[in-house]
Amino acid sequence: MFPLFSLLPATSTDFPAIRGLIRLVQINPIDLDWQRFVIAVTPEGEMIGCGQVKPHGDGSRELASIAVTPPWRKQGVARAIIEYLTANEPGTLYLTCRANLGPFYTRFGFKAIEQQEMPPYFRRISRLMKALGVLHVVGERLLVMKRENLENKASGES
Repeated sequence: MFPLFSLLPATSTDFPAIRGLIRLVQINPIDLDWQRFVIAVTPEGEMIGCGQVKPHGDGSRELASIAVTPPWRKQGVARAIIEYLTANEPGTLYLTCRANLGPFYTRFGFKAIEQQEMPPYFRRISRLMKALGVLHVVGERLLVMKRENLENKASGES
C-alpha cells in the first residue's frame, strides 16, 4: 500500500500554499516563516497540511499554524504534523487554540494553563483577545496550553 502523504520540511516555493491554507482555515497569519514549517504532501505533490514551531521574543516556543485542507481532515494529517514537530522540540512548548480544540491537544501532552502561568507573549495575546472579544463573537474562547519540558520531566525536575 502506498503512503497517503509524506511530511517534508517546507521550501520557499511552498510559502504561497502555506499562506493560502492558513487563510483558508482562518488562523493567525502573523509571523509565517516558511523555514520553520513542515508540510504534509500527497504522492502527487499536493500540499494538504502544515505546521510550525514559532519562537517568541520572551524565549517561549509555540506549536502554531497547524492547518489541514478540509478534504484531508480526520485522516491523521494534523496528528502526524504535531507528532513530528513535538518530537523535534523536546523543550517546553505552548500553543493557543479555540477552547473546543483543547481535548485534541491533550492527546499530545498539552494542558490548559491560567494567565499567571503564561510567558509574557501569551499573557499579552490572551489579554488582547479577551479585550477585543474576537472569539466571543462566534461563541468561543481562547485557550493557552503548555506541554512541559520533556527533558526536565525525565530527570525528575519540573
